Amino acid sequence: MNKYHDIKECPKCGEKELGVGIQNGYAAIFPKGTMSFGANIEHIICTECGLLIETYVMKPDKFKNTMF
Repeated sequence: MNKYHDIKECPKCGEKELGVGIQNGYAAIFPKGTMSFGANIEHIICTECGLLIETYVMKPDKFKNTMF
């Protein structure tokens, strides 16, 4: 499944050239209440205005059974 299929342009400025960036290291996200390693975060970014259009956790399965 391609998670980017609906994204055609930036909703703020209309730019059609979008990029993908990965946030990792200390900026990774960690499951609350577990001793698990974190997961990197992936962003879809407008290359014109810099808006973070969508954000995804790259390994969402790490967050199973962490419901509040």
